[in-house]
Amino acid sequence: MFNCGGFGMEAIFLLVVGYSTNTSVALTALVIAVGFSGFAISGFNVNHLDIAPRYASILMGISNGVGTLAGMLVPILVENLTEAGTQKEWSNVFLIASLLHFGGVAFYAVFASGEKQPWADPANDADGTLDTQTYERLDDAPPFDPAKTYGSAVDGATWPEQEGHHDAFPQHANDPFDDNARSYQHALPQ
Repeated sequence: MFNCGGFGMEAIFLLVVGYSTNTSVALTALVIAVGFSGFAISGFNVNHLDIAPRYASILMGISNGVGTLAGMLVPILVENLTEAGTQKEWSNVFLIASLLHFGGVAFYAVFASGEKQPWADPANDADGTLDTQTYERLDDAPPFDPAKTYGSAVDGATWPEQEGHHDAFPQHANDPFDDNARSYQHALPQ
C-alpha cells in the first residue's frame, strides 16, 4: 500500500514537474514527489523482511545493486535526451521517469506479496528435523571458540579487560536479575 501509493503519487508529481511552466510550481511538485518517495521506500524496504526474513540482507543487496546500476545509467540517458536543454526535452525526461514509476506500481500491485515465501524456510535434514540449533540461555551454548567465529573475534580478540570484564560492563556487575552478567563470563575464551 505504501509502496504503490508512494510511487504512484511520486509519478503524478513528476508529471507536474515536467509540464509546469512556473518555477515555483515545479519546485513545489518536485519536493512533494521526493516526499512521497519516502512512503514508497518504507513499503519497499520492509518487504524483504516480510517475504524472506532469513535472506532479507541478500535480497536487499540484489535490489539495491540493480537500483544503483540504474542510477549510474540514468545520467547518461538524460544527457543524451537533453542535448539542447529545452523545456520539451526536460518534459520528456520527467515523462519517462513518471511512466517508469507507473509501470513499477502496476508490476508491484500485480506480482508483489507480503507473505513469507516457501523457499525462505530452512531446509530439513534427512530425519525431517530443522537444521538449526537454538539455546534457551547462552549458558547452554557450546564453549566459545575464536577459531569458529567471524569478524573482529578472530585472532584471539577478547572482551575489554578480560580479567575484570565487569569493569568494562559495570551495569552487569552485581545485578542478580540480569542473565547477561553470567552470560558474559561464558563468552570469554578460557
